[in-house]
Amino acid sequence: MVSYTVPGGQPQGRPIFVTSKIREAMIAELTAINDYSYHIANSNMEEVNKVWRMIMLDEKKHYGMFLTLLRKYDPVQYQTYNYYKNTQFDVKEPMQNYKPDYDKQLILNLIRNDIKGELETAVLYDQYAYEIPYTDVKHVFTVISRDEKYHVEHLTKLLISYDSDPYNGLK
Repeated sequence: MVSYTVPGGQPQGRPIFVTSKIREAMIAELTAINDYSYHIANSNMEEVNKVWRMIMLDEKKHYGMFLTLLRKYDPVQYQTYNYYKNTQFDVKEPMQNYKPDYDKQLILNLIRNDIKGELETAVLYDQYAYEIPYTDVKHVFTVISRDEKYHVEHLTKLLISYDSDPYNGLK
């Protein structure tokens, strides 16, 4: 497996094909899912974890929306989906648990980094919604971009609730 992203999760190329743009969006969603999952596993701040979990569930929904589009526009992806769709895994062991070890300041840094990621995603998805001619693909990028902007506001509210420093009077 070769990673498409550079350290920090940013894509290293500029996709041309619609299917590549969808895949790039899926990479962004998986990166967000992994980041939020990691944050939750390493935090004992229940209110913060509640927000992260809600956003992580949105990111999982977004991944599914993009994969549905990819299966529609990439015949090989659709063929592979049909090949594996009846595959069942016999899960024999539970997922491993992690113990939180973050302090408050690190949590604030993670929240600010999450806001940055949500803003970057909104910029990318707005651009793709503008560039892509397919109505259904444009619609999905627009809807998900709106969700990412909601996440920015939710995370910002969380940030200013815990950070004692002012953010120009934000409430």
